[in-house]
Amino acid sequence: MTTENQLVVENASVSFSGFRAVSDLCLKVRAGELRCLIGPNGAGKTTALDLICGKTRLSGGEIVFKGKPIHRLSEHAIARAGIGRKFQVPSVFRALSVRDNLHIGHSRKPGVLANLATFGQSGDTEDIERLAELVGLEDELDTPAAHLSHGQTQWLEIALILAQDPSLILMDEPTAGMTAQETKKTAQLFTRLGGRHTLIVVEHDMGFVRDIAQTISVMHQGKLLAEGSITDIESNQAVRDAYLGSGGIGHA
Repeated sequence: MTTENQLVVENASVSFSGFRAVSDLCLKVRAGELRCLIGPNGAGKTTALDLICGKTRLSGGEIVFKGKPIHRLSEHAIARAGIGRKFQVPSVFRALSVRDNLHIGHSRKPGVLANLATFGQSGDTEDIERLAELVGLEDELDTPAAHLSHGQTQWLEIALILAQDPSLILMDEPTAGMTAQETKKTAQLFTRLGGRHTLIVVEHDMGFVRDIAQTISVMHQGKLLAEGSITDIESNQAVRDAYLGSGGIGHA
């Protein structure tokens, strides 16, 4: 892992109808880092991801990715610059097989029908099989996405994002609704992705955070409250007061 800051969020602020959802937020994330963003409901975590990927516009501050400001770019241009986003609700083609979903995700051509028409002709079969194996769906390639479990559907969407090979991946509560076993497999997947990709993960499951995080950023009332390792965060009294309580991070 390099020490270079791939993403710099500088004094980012945004308001909705007078409510300041994010206020002077500063984040610096290194290339290849696995960063967890935690905090109570309403802390501004999802809004922070929205600002980074261009879904929401800054009202103040700036966002720099790979040395270039991106906060004035369109959402599509930010994606093309190398930032992928996974939302809370999976977005996959439920009527299509896992293989066909991955083919569409892997193809650079726009349009579902155009991609299906070229299926098997682009020499991407090995890449698709490698993606499926990475996310644990190698035995489900011919299964319609509608027949996957909730966890498998989440993994398929992660594979669709990986198919575009983004440098930075934003994940919003990726383990929500997963079984304990699925959550454990997701932690293993994220650990494998770290280093190859930069990940920023918003997550409420503190056991999962403990398993994967290299650095934790804690938000509270739209601001950055604290930042550091699991040990740093657990011992931070301001964090305990605001969010974790006396039980510590594993019981938040």
